[in-house]
Parts: sequence; C-alpha cells; structure tokens
Amino acid sequence: MMKIRSTTVCAVVHNGQVAIGADGQATMGNTVAKSNVKKIRKLMDGKIVTGFAGSTADAFTLLERFDEKLSTYGGNMKRAAIELAKDWRTDRYLRKLEAMLIVANNEEVLIVSGTGDVLEPDNGVATIGSGSMYAQAAAVAMKKHGKEGMTAEDIVRQSLNIAADICIYTNHNLVVEKID
Repeated sequence: MMKIRSTTVCAVVHNGQVAIGADGQATMGNTVAKSNVKKIRKLMDGKIVTGFAGSTADAFTLLERFDEKLSTYGGNMKRAAIELAKDWRTDRYLRKLEAMLIVANNEEVLIVSGTGDVLEPDNGVATIGSGSMYAQAAAVAMKKHGKEGMTAEDIVRQSLNIAADICIYTNHNLVVEKID
C-alpha cells in the first residue's frame, strides 16, 4: 500500500456499532493549509459513510466513482468497493490518483486502495493516513482493554486524539459519524 501523509482516518466496529472519523488538517508540503477540512462523506442516504486520506481532488474523484458503483450494484458496498479497486488499478487515469478510502456500512468496514486492495480488518479497526498506525494501536487497545461501555464513537474519538498528539499531519478538529 502507498504511504499517504496528511491526515488520519479511523473506523471502528464495536459492540454492534460502527463509527468513522477523521481530523481536519490539510497540508501543502510541511505547511498547514487548512485546519477544518471535512474528510468524511455520507452516501446512499447515510447508509454508507466514507473517509479519505491523500490528495483531496483525487479522493473526490474516487468518491464519485464509488458512488456510481454503489448505484450500479444496488448499494452492495463490498461489490462496489471491489469494482472500484479493479478500475483504480487498471485504468490509466485512475491509476495515478493518490488517495485511499475507508468505506463503512452498519455491518462492516473496508479499506480500498489504488493497488487493488479491498481489506476487511480482522479486529474491526480500519485506519489510513499519516497517523494511521497511532490511531490503530490506540483503537485496538481500547477495544481490548478500554473502559466498559465505550462506544465505537468513543473509541474513534479517543484514537484520533491520540494520533493528533503524535502525528504532525493530524490535528484535533475531528468529524465523527455513526452509522445506525
């Protein structure tokens, strides 16, 4: 997988709940260009939520294609993600896009990359972006050893805040969405 710098996106499936969130920082090189970018998008009337890391223009192109695939395949998220990944890997134009996606519905979370990967994490935690490993470690630890009664949203927020404390490309301006 390609290494995407400039954000952190985290999705968690926990106790029958799904939440996804991202920070709001956009960078140009080593400069903060904007601090409140919304990197989470709802599709299919809120039944599917996506988060992106990487080039914003590239991510919007991929989100549009993913939305088209969802329409083509009747809202089947996994099938749409697989078809997008196939196109992304083989299409001359799409192949050059530098972004990654996390897509989630009320049952599962997937990571979609330009290398043709559609990954469903074993532990119910999916992360992408420069702070992804910090957020992933925090989320996995909280799922295993966190306070009783923590929700998926709680875990996403705490994990993103931990990543923002460590990763210079991640800030504390969070957007978190739950899927009901």
